[in-house]
Amino acid sequence: MDIKSHIKSDIPLYEVYEKVKSLVPLEEWFISAEYIEEINRLKREKGAVILAHNYQTPDIFHGVADIVGDSLALAQKAKESDADIIVLCGVHFMAETAKIVNPSKKVLIPDLEAGCSLASSITAQDVRKLREKYPGVPIVAYVNTTAEVKAEVDICCTSANAVKVVESLGSDRVIFLPDKYLGKWVARQTGVEIILWDGTCEVHEKFTAEELKCMKSQFPDLYTLAHPECAPEVLELADFVGSTSGMIRHLSQVNKRRVALITECSMGDNVMAYHPDKEFIRTCNMCPHMKKITLQKIVLSLKKEQFEVKIDENTASKAREAIERMLKIGRS
Repeated sequence: MDIKSHIKSDIPLYEVYEKVKSLVPLEEWFISAEYIEEINRLKREKGAVILAHNYQTPDIFHGVADIVGDSLALAQKAKESDADIIVLCGVHFMAETAKIVNPSKKVLIPDLEAGCSLASSITAQDVRKLREKYPGVPIVAYVNTTAEVKAEVDICCTSANAVKVVESLGSDRVIFLPDKYLGKWVARQTGVEIILWDGTCEVHEKFTAEELKCMKSQFPDLYTLAHPECAPEVLELADFVGSTSGMIRHLSQVNKRRVALITECSMGDNVMAYHPDKEFIRTCNMCPHMKKITLQKIVLSLKKEQFEVKIDENTASKAREAIERMLKIGRS
């Protein structure tokens, strides 16, 4: 079957398929291509832009996303966008962040139930109690938190700039929430005493040291890149530790043929397209929340302009201050 003749669109869908053909069967692609064509038409019609996190599936990442990246990149680009509508293909806290930095724009998320185990692990009341317990100690919130939590802290961070953010505070003691593993990693990088919250990412906490040892035993030349949301014993075995964007940059710099990304499985799928010279040993711990976003739901969200993210302005203005401080610092 000739895919070029089957798809009639001004969008280069054949080129998109070339990127994902090792991951998406041709029969499945014909279905996806119809949604991709419709989404790209709706974007032009409505003046919309799609922001997609690195953990989105390849059909979304390569097929309809205008801007892709990690949490920090999406926050930065959301602020710079001049689109009338922003569709955030990620999880709810990311859509909230896009809305906080774009208060006058319509921000949509294709599925309101796309949550996050880290964001659900802590509340604004928890933060207020921490302030009472540790008066005067600055509080850093990972962006994987709700708008209400962000409104209670001094500054936000992402895994890409957590070290830089903590160091910018000039304090020998910092409260870091909610990811305890990321907090422990930051403590080792900075020497700052970190007061931790007992939160974890349900995806990254599944990776084990035994798993990495087994992979390295099977493939002695394997080069591993791990996200700092993984447990310390996993990070100790990894050849490189960094955010999703950090991993992508590092892959372009390191001369290694066989690699494994110790992070959410779609990340590896998406990055493979940019590195045809490398062999990816695939690991697959999947984020169930990211996978709630589908092409079909994006079509409905754009058509009906449904699932708009709305935040109380008092909460948004306080959270905006913490996010703006983070954006001024940039990434490490």
